[in-house]
Amino acid sequence: MVLVLPQELGMEMSEKDTLVHQNRLLRALSPAMRTQLLPLLEPCPLTVRDVLIAPDVPIRHVYFPLHGVVSLISTLADRTPVEVMTIGKEGLVGLPLFLRATRSPFVQVPGEALRMATGVFERLLDEGNSDLHQRLSHYTHVLFNQIGQLVVCNRLHLIAQRCARWLLMTHDRMGRDAFLLTHDFLAQMLGVRRASVTEVAGRLQQAGLIRYRRG
Repeated sequence: MVLVLPQELGMEMSEKDTLVHQNRLLRALSPAMRTQLLPLLEPCPLTVRDVLIAPDVPIRHVYFPLHGVVSLISTLADRTPVEVMTIGKEGLVGLPLFLRATRSPFVQVPGEALRMATGVFERLLDEGNSDLHQRLSHYTHVLFNQIGQLVVCNRLHLIAQRCARWLLMTHDRMGRDAFLLTHDFLAQMLGVRRASVTEVAGRLQQAGLIRYRRG
């Protein structure tokens, strides 16, 4: 799949600095490191089902989500897509570059991000920026722990519990109570039938835990 990336948004440095603080990984960097990264980042609005990084295609950019959710997708032999992990404002899309890999099957769904060209990101790593390297190492460790927790959840938890976990994580990444999501899409992400998601959503709404409407 080919991703058509939007044009860079015109924006003052002070406005961009405000955006940088919305990503927790960038915010955790030293002020000096953030100042160095600021002119190297460009705002990038992301729409539902945009493909950020496709299988067997060189990675062109790394992305620091500001809000929304990015999904890491694995495709089964019958071409069924199943979500492996989600990334939000706490992290980075394009971690294989930090691990010195060049290709990855990451897929983006909804959101907005700051992005950086692959060559620029690799140059920063080659320069030995200890602050950036340390934060990325910590983030890699946390992401692997989350993936391990997700494996346990998918093995032992009921669909209702898995659905609730997904909604809670999405709510945390979005930073607001209302967000766009269809039953069909959530079913694909959880690897279950759409009817199962519809049933669970109905039960959650009846219990007063969520509200949703058609479309």
